[in-house]
Amino acid sequence: MRRLCSERGGVIRTAHAIRMGIHPRTFYALRDVGFLERMERGLYRLAELPEIGQPDLVTVALKVPSGVVCLISALAFHELTTQIPHEVSIALPRHSELPRLRFPPIRVYWFSANAMKAGVETHTLDGVPIRVFAAEKTLTDCFKYRNKLGLDTAVEGLRLYRERKRLNIDALMRYAAIDRVQNVMRPYLEAVL
Repeated sequence: MRRLCSERGGVIRTAHAIRMGIHPRTFYALRDVGFLERMERGLYRLAELPEIGQPDLVTVALKVPSGVVCLISALAFHELTTQIPHEVSIALPRHSELPRLRFPPIRVYWFSANAMKAGVETHTLDGVPIRVFAAEKTLTDCFKYRNKLGLDTAVEGLRLYRERKRLNIDALMRYAAIDRVQNVMRPYLEAVL
């Protein structure tokens, strides 16, 4: 069982363990004696592993593999906000099935095919690949969803982005064109330059 979990970064789904020939009674006995700890329904990890640094992002990445961390959660990931996200914001392709996840709380945003493909980066947290939009794409998405998030969130992200001297105007304008917010962003970009 340890080898099976280790091959997957210390995390295993109940269904996968059963498909690999582990009897459900054995699997749940390992949970009951403390060998495995429950992360979410149907998702377990080796108890001997060190604490997970960002358990919410790891759980969402494992339970919603087609999702991409976006907006406030991505701003926090890139350290471009002073807000602490109380839910994980994820982008899903339009017409996708709504994920059934009890914990952590998630907020789903539906993106077009072009917006879903643009600017996706894969980072590894606690041995699990996490898909997150690039900082520039996240900023343009915040301007696109400014009516839901608040314009102050987008402006704060842009200001922090500028202070960290990672300014990439070409990437910002490319993603702004995909999100169709070039005219909205232009005055704010001119103000921070």
